[in-house]
Amino acid sequence: MPVERFGLYLVITNPATSYEKCAEAAVKAGLSYVQLRMKHAERDRILAKALNLRAITRGSNTRFIVNDDPALAVESAADGVHLGQNDMPLPEARRLFPSLKLLGLSTHNPEQAQQAATLNPDYCGVGPVFATPTKDIPDPTLGPELAGQIIRQAPFTTVAIGGIDRSNLATVLRAGAINFAVVREVCLDPAPYDAIRRLQDIWQANQ
Repeated sequence: MPVERFGLYLVITNPATSYEKCAEAAVKAGLSYVQLRMKHAERDRILAKALNLRAITRGSNTRFIVNDDPALAVESAADGVHLGQNDMPLPEARRLFPSLKLLGLSTHNPEQAQQAATLNPDYCGVGPVFATPTKDIPDPTLGPELAGQIIRQAPFTTVAIGGIDRSNLATVLRAGAINFAVVREVCLDPAPYDAIRRLQDIWQANQ
């Protein structure tokens, strides 16, 4: 599978506006990916939001991903699921849920990235690049240089993630990142579309 270059991968978590408004902004901006991430929420609430975001992204160029739960991803007709290292193993998710077109995987160090290469994910998250409060038990930070090294060696599409914002994005890109994910930089902004455009402008300037 060719390595994709699309810039921002938006992870929607606890938005200042709403999950729907962030998804609408992502579609308006032409983002390739938007992920619904609702840690600790009740499953029925997650499914309701997933169905809303599927309706917003349906028919657009924005692929809709559900975090952690492949069964819920199928129920909401999502394009795919993003799996952490402690979630269902990727080969099992591929076998049990063949309707999912996209399977993403989190990696947190060079060893996990090397192992991922044997699993043929559609993309891998690489991070955390910087410290981030969005994880209950954060993994050790990689820093831009090590993250860039992992990304340059990966044979699949990668997304740098963890503490990335407009103040450090250019540094991450110069170190080797191709694509990047943010949570707070967009979700906490009362104007998510404007936040997305600022980030994509930085990405474009560093290509």
